[in-house]
Amino acid sequence: MACAGPAGGRQRVSMQEHMAIDVSPGPIQPIRLISDYFPHFYPFLEPVLRAPGSQTMLAPAIHSASQLQPNPEPEGDSDDSTALGTLEFTLLFDADNSTLHCTAHRAKGLKPLASGSVDTYVKANLLPGAIKASQLRTRTVRGTRGPVWEETLTYHGFTYQDAGRKTLRLCVCEDSRLRRRRAPPLGELRVPLRKLVPNQARSFDICLEKRRLTKRPKSLDTARGMSLYEEEEMEAEVSGEERGRILLSLCYSSQRGGLLVGVLRCAHLAPMDANGYSDPFVRLFLHPGSGKRSKYKTSVRRKTLNPEFNEEFFYAGHREELAQKTLLVSVWDYDLGTADDFIGGVQLSNRASGERLRHWHECLSHSDRRLELWHLLDSVPPQLGD
Repeated sequence: MACAGPAGGRQRVSMQEHMAIDVSPGPIQPIRLISDYFPHFYPFLEPVLRAPGSQTMLAPAIHSASQLQPNPEPEGDSDDSTALGTLEFTLLFDADNSTLHCTAHRAKGLKPLASGSVDTYVKANLLPGAIKASQLRTRTVRGTRGPVWEETLTYHGFTYQDAGRKTLRLCVCEDSRLRRRRAPPLGELRVPLRKLVPNQARSFDICLEKRRLTKRPKSLDTARGMSLYEEEEMEAEVSGEERGRILLSLCYSSQRGGLLVGVLRCAHLAPMDANGYSDPFVRLFLHPGSGKRSKYKTSVRRKTLNPEFNEEFFYAGHREELAQKTLLVSVWDYDLGTADDFIGGVQLSNRASGERLRHWHECLSHSDRRLELWHLLDSVPPQLGD
């Protein structure tokens, strides 16, 4: 290789000498930004032009671009919960009627699994407890990433004890009617209900988070191909309080000379069938008693854990006579061709305690006054003495 010499002549430089020119990197500097070495297109920057033969470097221009541009949100999965969108809703604990109202207003900035519009609905659950027993959902709003529902979901039989220990989980789900498998939720959030003030509405605007997964216990004999992880909606063991609750109305009628017992509804019943639901009905028995006039039962409500009955029954007798008896109320799961399954029961009498005693005592102490009260179901069938 030849180059110009001091006197205008040509001086030959060997290939080894040429490769040794300006190749010493000097001290190694830490890499500040990897983008300095991999140029990107920044539409808001002036184009950097370099004339042929000029020694202008592109690295400073790229470095200035990295300083001018804002810090972009990473595409795809992100640890930032705001990437999944937000949900606006309102909660109201109506202590007088023992109800919890959840009004789903709207969602913003949803990130569906596939591009384009999305059909979404809101699903609510009370934790801990049987998932299907407390599962409610809104209607599906189609074709938008900013759905507006303005729909109220109501939990009946919600007490102060529930508000102190339960959590409301809200999931924004994609309608998977055209899919073989149910799509995972687009995001979820959880609100401890102890933060609510009775009879005072509170509005929320909370960022959605990823669905929580828990590792499946090794003790479970899982089939081949079953996921190692499962959604954290595993139903709690049905025991004690988790059997459900029932709303009863009692009224001593002076005109008819007897006790009116109303079976209004049940809530959060334990699932007894393989499909995760029950076919509940209620049996009534005034003990001691004999004949058909001491035993009644409601109609059967199919495939539900929150049945509504609104049926009333009459027991004739004087107030003093009824005060010495016991009213047995039991909830059963109807099974065709086999024995019915016991879900839970409650006893009202002068030998009861707590709310059960108060309900029975106030009913027989005042005539023609209807009193409605929720009662937790016992998991053990009642044992009658002589």
